[in-house]
Amino acid sequence: MRRKASLVLLAFAVFFAALSPLLRWYAFPRLAKIPAGQYQEMVLEAKPATLLEYSSMKAKKVEKVTIVQTLKGNVEESEKIERSAGRDVVVWDSLSYVQGPDGKMVSAIPERYIFDAHSQAPVHATGEMVDGDRVRREGIEFKWPFLTEKRDYEYFDAQTRTSAPIHYKGERTFRGMDVFYFEQTIPWTKVKYPKKMPMPGIDATKLEEQTGTTRWYTTKRMFWVDPVTGAPVNGEEIHREELRGGSLLGGRDKVTAFAGHVKMREDYVDSTVELVKTNRVAVLMLTSYLPWGFVFLAGALFALALYLEARGRRPADPAEGEPLGLDSPKPVGA
Repeated sequence: MRRKASLVLLAFAVFFAALSPLLRWYAFPRLAKIPAGQYQEMVLEAKPATLLEYSSMKAKKVEKVTIVQTLKGNVEESEKIERSAGRDVVVWDSLSYVQGPDGKMVSAIPERYIFDAHSQAPVHATGEMVDGDRVRREGIEFKWPFLTEKRDYEYFDAQTRTSAPIHYKGERTFRGMDVFYFEQTIPWTKVKYPKKMPMPGIDATKLEEQTGTTRWYTTKRMFWVDPVTGAPVNGEEIHREELRGGSLLGGRDKVTAFAGHVKMREDYVDSTVELVKTNRVAVLMLTSYLPWGFVFLAGALFALALYLEARGRRPADPAEGEPLGLDSPKPVGA
């Protein structure tokens, strides 16, 4: 019986030893994915801020500027692209809606971001755009890959329509979580006008051509990223925009269109942290808890199997043998 038990334990040990790498290297890439139909809303605020009043073309100090950013998964488009891409794809239709202290629109910039559901690498397909302009993204946007590494990444900037390094700056503690901190600075760059602006009767796509007034932008963006899920738990930007030269400014060299330190609203920070804490447990189950647990379990079962096998093969001690009874066979010739 001991020999049979040791063989059963040995079989289980081999099973769990083989299951450990399968979970980490086979199941994890196939199970850890961004849902195609995900919907997310984020509210950011700059308090106080400087904002251009387009009726007078003068910059004024305001109490706050609000940016409402929505990400909506387009399931129909993702399924269509998956058929040709041969992998799981997520299509996010996003909108950055900027409004002044009076609640009126300052700008509204739509985007379509197409990426691999597991790696977050961009997938180039028809429809990839920013504010109606076709783009070809390189690098990440909105989210880092699962199991984020301590290194720089290429990060796509929607204003300039280009990618630039976002630098890893070390580990931090944020709301009790161990996170990676990243920074990216975009120097002053001439950028396009948003197609939707609070200027009735004016075609923003022809504004620079008609007036000679150009739009410039610079920002320092900061992210606190959970390295397990790759999800930012907090994000900030020190953001500045200017209009320069041309007839629109009435002889002035430049005027501030927007300036402020943009931060996530506190209630959205709290909800994001709780959501990330929940999701990181599922990722850790596939990458750490279960694989390493199965390794230790396999080792324990293997050791127990060897112990039972050794006991089953050990010769009996004559001193512990059963004494000969009356019915025991007698030696020949006795």
